Amino acid sequence: MAKKRGPRKKPAAGGPKKKRRKKMRLTLKSKSLKKTDSYTDTVGWSTSGRVLEDAPKIEEPTKIKHQCSLCGSIMMVDKPKRAKYTITCPHCEHVDDFS
Repeated sequence: MAKKRGPRKKPAAGGPKKKRRKKMRLTLKSKSLKKTDSYTDTVGWSTSGRVLEDAPKIEEPTKIKHQCSLCGSIMMVDKPKRAKYTITCPHCEHVDDFS
């Protein structure tokens, strides 16, 4: 049974009425939360599991066609690695200089 309170006391003659302090509940709300997290983010990022990869690199040709400026014969030569290069024609021994 609940304890009965006695008669209320009057406040002191010159002072204000004493206020009762509120009790705070100091429990966490983890008991009320569900154990499984059902949150799913559907805005912005896709969750399809697809992984983006780098685009396949297009291989540049390793040989180029060159036409001799003297005799006009067409030859396949390796692609030059520098900006300045020379090509010698196998038919007329003419040297084309590119700089």
